[in-house]
Amino acid sequence: MFEKLRNLDGRSITVFVDGTPVRAEADESAAAVLLRQGPVWARTTPVSGARRAPYCMMGVCYDCLATVDGVPSVQTCLTPVQEGMRIDRQLGRRSVAS
Repeated sequence: MFEKLRNLDGRSITVFVDGTPVRAEADESAAAVLLRQGPVWARTTPVSGARRAPYCMMGVCYDCLATVDGVPSVQTCLTPVQEGMRIDRQLGRRSVAS
């Protein structure tokens, strides 16, 4: 598991990872927050169900996809956290519901 190199300063906020409140630093990426939460993974693959975790951290590999504030398949490495944000690990293929 990862941890921040510096302590959270006065700019800390609260986000929710799978419903659990987590402290984060304002404007860090949602993927960085996921990397600090054990077990480390953001999504499962649609076919085998294998767990995938943020890898490239620059929007190329898509292993960081998660559901953010109800929106599925968000690239968390490119998404800065905001107060009260809800980040849910994505299980398999995203659902397309009307």
